[in-house]
Amino acid sequence: MKSPILPFAGSPPALGPYSLGVVAEGKFVFVSGLTPFDPATGKIERGTVAQQTELTLNNVRNVLAAAGASLADVVSCRVYLAEFTKENFQAMNEVYARYFGESKPARATVGAQLLGFDVEIECVAAVA
Repeated sequence: MKSPILPFAGSPPALGPYSLGVVAEGKFVFVSGLTPFDPATGKIERGTVAQQTELTLNNVRNVLAAAGASLADVVSCRVYLAEFTKENFQAMNEVYARYFGESKPARATVGAQLLGFDVEIECVAAVA
C-alpha cells in the first residue's frame, strides 16, 4: 500500500512524472530529490551552497510534514552536490548539521551532474 504526497501550497513542483514523496505501508516516507525551490519567489534559487542547502532542507521538512513526519524521523539521506569540493561539502554540512541536530540519519554525499542548481537532497523517514 502506498500513498503519494501531492503538491500543496508552497511545495516545490514535481518537474516530471514523479511524486514529491510516497508514504509506504503507513510506516515509511520516501521523499524525492528536492532542490532549492523558494516558495516566496516560485523558482529555484542560485545562492551559495549554504543558502541552497537551507532552502532544500526547508522543502524536505515541509514534504515530511505533509506526510505526518519530521526531520527527527529521517533514517537515511542522500545529498547530491554539483561541485563536490571541500568548501561546498563543509558549507552543506554546516547547514545540514543545524537542521538534523542530534537526530543524525545515515547519509551518503555524492557529486552529481545537476541541472541549474547545486544541491539536491532525498530521504527516507520511518514513522510510527
